[in-house]
Amino acid sequence: MQVLILGSAAGGGFPQWNCNCRNCHDVRRGRAGLVARTQSSIAVSMDGERWLLCNASPDIRAQLGASPALFPRRGLRHTGIAEVLLVDAQIDHVSGLLSLREGCPLDVWCTPSVHEDLSSGFPLFPMLRHWNGGLNWREIPLAGERERCTFQVPSCPGLEITALSLSSNAPPYSPRRGAPTVGDNLGLLLRDTLTGGTLFYGPGLGEPSDAARELMQQADCVLVDGTLWHDDEMVRLGIGHATGREMGHLALAGESGMIAELDALPETTQCILIHINNTNPVLDETSAERAVLDRHGIEVAFDGMRLTL
Repeated sequence: MQVLILGSAAGGGFPQWNCNCRNCHDVRRGRAGLVARTQSSIAVSMDGERWLLCNASPDIRAQLGASPALFPRRGLRHTGIAEVLLVDAQIDHVSGLLSLREGCPLDVWCTPSVHEDLSSGFPLFPMLRHWNGGLNWREIPLAGERERCTFQVPSCPGLEITALSLSSNAPPYSPRRGAPTVGDNLGLLLRDTLTGGTLFYGPGLGEPSDAARELMQQADCVLVDGTLWHDDEMVRLGIGHATGREMGHLALAGESGMIAELDALPETTQCILIHINNTNPVLDETSAERAVLDRHGIEVAFDGMRLTL
């Protein structure tokens, strides 16, 4: 299983276009230790040619241009993207579908609640029907009391995907914001049935459940939510009113934070943070917070990072 990290930042990217926080200010100046990042998305392949795109970032056009593995190779019209899987309906994970309209029809895997949001509040499914038939919904059947399922996708034979509904939050435009339901946000356990290699992917891990911890324990590598260092980070900086938990993200610091969750995993587990907000001090490689991650053996994802499992 090959995993390509197309984008590693949270919504808005790094630097965020309208932000002048210390991190954004310094990366624009080219200060050493800070590297720009696009909004989070990964791609997974079993053969290096056909790729399952996990989340379609608003930055997908730039990400494709920076990823030779996804370049057109055959005929006048071609792409390495064979299918798309969405873990939620957040704008920074789905609006890139608009930029993929020339490649329609396109199979998109998502839960009923995500499909509902993308058919009403942010109607990408009906909108894109005008481009060669648009998006074909492939259901991830999580709803009601069914919180977990295992399935495969045609583009990645030998890849077993277990989807688990996470305790997080629905998008701000969703009628379920503040009262999320099963299927609004997913964690994925990806297993290569040939090599046995496993990846847990959870960019929106708001409050880990026992079921989520179980899947993380099974993974050789966990690629999880690194949005904020402090839960009230954006409030402290005066650039936001919501806490991490209110937005559906577990902060890194604290006795019950993400670092503590990762410390509970087997020592052999590779731990990598993704979906990192522009305010998070870990983006600065020279920061005290980054040194804390180093001591705990936790990596910070970067655009173009590749994993083989």
